[in-house]
Amino acid sequence: MFEQLGLIGCGLMGGSFALAMKKAGLVKRVVGYSKSPSTTDRARQLGVIDVEAPSALLAVAGADIVLLAVPVAATEATLKAIKHLVTPQMLIMDVGSTKADVVQAARRSLRDQVGSFVPAHPITGREVSGVEHAEAELYSGRQVILTPIERTLTAQLQRAENVWTALGCRVTSMSPESHDAAFAAVSHLPHLLAFAMMNSITGQSTGDDFLSLAGPGFRDFTRIAASDPKMWRDILLSNREELLVQSRLFQQTLRTFEQAMEKGDAQRLEDMLTLASETRAHWRMGAQRSSKNR
Repeated sequence: MFEQLGLIGCGLMGGSFALAMKKAGLVKRVVGYSKSPSTTDRARQLGVIDVEAPSALLAVAGADIVLLAVPVAATEATLKAIKHLVTPQMLIMDVGSTKADVVQAARRSLRDQVGSFVPAHPITGREVSGVEHAEAELYSGRQVILTPIERTLTAQLQRAENVWTALGCRVTSMSPESHDAAFAAVSHLPHLLAFAMMNSITGQSTGDDFLSLAGPGFRDFTRIAASDPKMWRDILLSNREELLVQSRLFQQTLRTFEQAMEKGDAQRLEDMLTLASETRAHWRMGAQRSSKNR
């Protein structure tokens, strides 16, 4: 049981974490802060937080657990704003989709207190944002990746694992660099492709007509293109080196499909389609890693 959660960022991810902590009986009080006062006020009205804080620093005053649910580009500024109240007894986590940049921001900002920070990436979310969409079950049954560094305090890492496990999550640990390489492939590139697909169609003179004929397959493929543009701008830029590697590999693979079609090579095309189909049919989400693989 934690006495107080200091929540910085009262949107979908942060709000859902607060609700989940309350539902699980893991925290007595939630003090929240958002850059927009109207968001913080709305979070209080909805019962997501108990007390509104006028600043990030005051949100963590008296807290024994802190969650940063801010855009990854805002991580360093946020940590600098709270560093004077960070203690070795305080558990600090984030929910950012990139980790190497977050870790570097934490090193620069927290310095001697960086051991209290346990970088975290819950593999969940929705296409909609805002505290009004927060739900206590958002994290239940989901995978959470922790990316501790050499200075992460063992006690805080264990507390972080315990918190996410208590919320019904499957916890995995890995290095920040391995995390970013993996998620460039399985998350960031798919988002980039979905955004590009939408722009490719709407950029055509007959794009609107094409969209009017689209069915469930197109809907499912492009669902993530409805995600928050500002958030994804930051993610794509912060992980651009790994993402560009994956984008170029994808372009090479796409070119092999195009070549098979250009040559009318039905067997080659079928072989590539079969490989993809069988791989997808046998894939199970989150089933390939052990819970302690670091």
